[in-house]
Parts: sequence; C-alpha cells; structure tokens
Amino acid sequence: MSSAEFPEADTTAGSVRGRREEGLAVFRGIPYAQPPVGEARFAAPRPAERWDGVREAFAFGPPPPQEPLGPDAEPVGTLPAGDDWLTVNVWTPEADPAARRPVMVWIYGGAYKFGSADDPAYDAGRLSRDGELVVVTFNYRVGMEGFARIEGAPANRGLLDQVAALEWVRDNITAFGGDPDQVTVFGESAGAGSIASLMAMPRARGLFRRAIAQSVPGTFFSDALAADIAQAVAGELGLRPTVADLSGVDPRKLTEAGAALSARMREYLHRWGPVALTPTPYSPVVDGEVLPTTPWEALAGGSARDIELITGHNRDEYRLFLLLGGLLGRVDDNLASMALGVFGPTPDAGQAYRAAFPEASAESLFELVQSDWLFRMPTLHLAQAQVTGGGRAHLYELTWSAPANGGALGACHGLDVPLTFGVYGGLGAMLIGPTPAPGTEELSARFRSAWTTFATTGDPGWPAYDSERRLVQLLDAEPRVAAYPEEASRRLWERHMFAPLDLTTP
Repeated sequence: MSSAEFPEADTTAGSVRGRREEGLAVFRGIPYAQPPVGEARFAAPRPAERWDGVREAFAFGPPPPQEPLGPDAEPVGTLPAGDDWLTVNVWTPEADPAARRPVMVWIYGGAYKFGSADDPAYDAGRLSRDGELVVVTFNYRVGMEGFARIEGAPANRGLLDQVAALEWVRDNITAFGGDPDQVTVFGESAGAGSIASLMAMPRARGLFRRAIAQSVPGTFFSDALAADIAQAVAGELGLRPTVADLSGVDPRKLTEAGAALSARMREYLHRWGPVALTPTPYSPVVDGEVLPTTPWEALAGGSARDIELITGHNRDEYRLFLLLGGLLGRVDDNLASMALGVFGPTPDAGQAYRAAFPEASAESLFELVQSDWLFRMPTLHLAQAQVTGGGRAHLYELTWSAPANGGALGACHGLDVPLTFGVYGGLGAMLIGPTPAPGTEELSARFRSAWTTFATTGDPGWPAYDSERRLVQLLDAEPRVAAYPEEASRRLWERHMFAPLDLTTP
C-alpha cells in the first residue's frame, strides 16, 4: 500500500493506517479507551490496550448502546457490531507531525441518550478542508451506560469518556498534524451541555483552549433526582440501579428499559417536575466530584476564564419539538398555561409572559417558555457567567428560517448542525430539504469560516459579549451585529438561577 493513498500515523497504543479521501487523510475507529464491558462495565474509561503492527482505521467504531432516534429510525442492531464503543476519528490535511495545525473536536448531541460519530451529518471533510485544520469526532457512552446514577459506579461516565478522548487528542494529535495546544471543542444540544460541563470540571482543565457551545440545555440533575430516575429505569427490569444488579444485563435490555420509561415519564411529574415533560431521563449529574457544581456557578467563579468561548442559540428552538410531538397547530390555552406554570422562571410566569408578549398565541407562548427554559436562557446565562468570571464570550443567535416545511419551523433546534458541517442529509434534509435552498451554502460557509477562524485565532469576527451593550452576531441571510434580540425573555429570566433540577417531593 502506498503511503500517499493510505497514510499512517503512530499513536501511544500502536500505529494506524487511514485513507486519502478528497484531499484529506481520514482515520476512523481508533480506540481511545478499552471497551467498557465485562469488569469495566459502568467504570471510568481505561486506556486502550496496545496492538502490534499497523491497525487499519478505515471504518467507524460501533455506536454506544442507545435507544433508536424514533419509531421509524434504523434499529441500533443494524449498525456496526462489537463493544469497541469508545473510538475516535480524524480528518486532517496531512498526517505530518511538523504541521501543528489547529484542532477542532466535535461532541455530538442527542438528549444524552443517543448519538454516534458515524452519523453522516457529522462528516468533517468540509470543515477540515475549508479551515486547513484537523477535526476529531468520537463516541462516548450515552443513556444508562453513560449518564444513569448507578450505585457503585462513578457519576457522569459519558463526561469521563469525553475527558479520555480529549486526553487522547492531547497525547496523539501531533502525529496527525495537529497542535495539542490549539484545541477547540465544539458541540450542539447535549454536546453543548457536555462542553459546558467540561468547562466546570477539574479533570478537563488544560485539555482545550477554546469552546463552541451551540444551544446549551439547562438540564442538570441533582444526585437525588438522578438516583430516583435510575431506580425507575432499573425498576422496568425488576432490578435495582446498582453495578451488582445491572452489570450482567444485556445493554440492549437497558436501552429498552430507558425507552419504556421515556414513554411514560409524565407519570412522575409529581416527583421529577419539569424533567417529566422532557423526552429524556438523562442529564449530567452535579455529584460534587466529577461535576462539582453547575456550569453557570463554576464559570461565574472563574473556572474557565482562560478558555475563549462562542455560545449561541437558535431563535425558535422548541419549534422542532412541536413538529416531532405532533403539536403544530394543536396547542390551546390550557396547554400553554400548563407549560408556563411548569417551565416559567417565577410562580407568576403565566401572567408575566402574557404581559411581555401580549400578541402571542397560545402556541407561541407554549413554544417560547420551553425554548427559553431548555436552550435560550441557559445559553445566554452561560455567556454572562463566563464574562462575570473574567473570561471572554462571543454570543450569537441563528435567525435564518429552515426552508423545508414552507418555513414553518423557523430557526428551530438542530438547524445549526447542517450549517456547521455543510452536510444536508439526515436532519439537514428534514430541515433544509433534499436540495439546499438559495442562500443555504452562503450561510453555511459563514458558519464554517467563523468557527474555523475562531479555532485558529480566537476571534470569530464579531465583538465579545458584555453586560452593558450585549452585542451578538445574528446569523441570517444577511448576518449583522446587534443588541441581544430576545430582551423580553432576558428580563423575565434575569434573576433565575439554573440550579440542579431536584426531586419535587422527598
């Protein structure tokens, strides 16, 4: 095999061979940790074992055990088999140790219960080529394996996997042409929540220099809430949430138990509060050790003041979930009042929202308060916390409407992902259409340029956020810098603290 067509690189565990693809050297499925099965089930990740010879790195590793994305989604069993769940993938212009290019590391979202780096939507070729930099993606444990609070196991195993992947980048990326001192993590939704967590975690300190957190979710669990939810999931199988009870259970059985609970979480509204009305029983746990406190508290205290940050949200975040839940055009005043009561920042949130948005329909109010609670205000508060702690943050809002469905979804959740990667399959096809609408490529190019320039220089091309001017980049067909546009919501949530969600009854 020629080294031009099949480039090789040395890692701390052994040599790997990739492929040349459209001008890049691409390596897939490199283990960064041992398979977390057998004695390692529910344990913190352990360093990958060494191998002899040159390992082919042509195919993605198998995804972690997870629920299917939906009833019509491809069953997990048809995806690559095996228990090597913890692998990394690298796109690089050249596997040249002397190149020292900036590195971007993608952390996927998926409600902390599904996701995999082999998703075609995360093909990093365009980012790597356009930015002349190295891009890394990787798998981490999700659902019960990664985030359930299991007695006898460390909390937040999915976050510990992410730390291990970043340690692999630190120790190995030079061989792939990257600079370990110029690492930017970027991710969306649960990936952005993971990044916010990493910025608050002592174990992640020094592993990245910059961060891009797209649509940060505000859901972080207290230890008590996480333990109660884990008990309910394990109870679906007649078991306790302990390593002793669960370590011998087929991972697919655990994902089925999680899916069964997800389908009837509303039954726990009296105990779990707003979490019971979300689609996921998993979130990072503020356990006091792996994650000492919430990101907002940690950043305000200066935990990440040396990390340069881009964070932002989409204008109409929750509109996607209206579509997926079959609620578009079906929200009445009763449903809106329920949402305002459960998700609003104050006991009089219903009255306050109606006063702040006097022209809003019931559906708009239902959508607004959940957009604010779940993504918009946690993201804004993260930027504010970073500035309070002495760091720098650049804030954006995506205001460009998804072209598919006649524009009915607006700038909804997830729309930024196809624009970031310039890949329009999967979710991108659902939101943008099978053929990119006019202006899509131009806006996607602006995303990629801002993200890769930030990864290279620390400057995305618009002013840093401050608490006086509150300038943000509005990403649209004609991008512009303006004062933060969601002022009414900002004022409603101004004094809210995104504390860990807790049990509502003892």
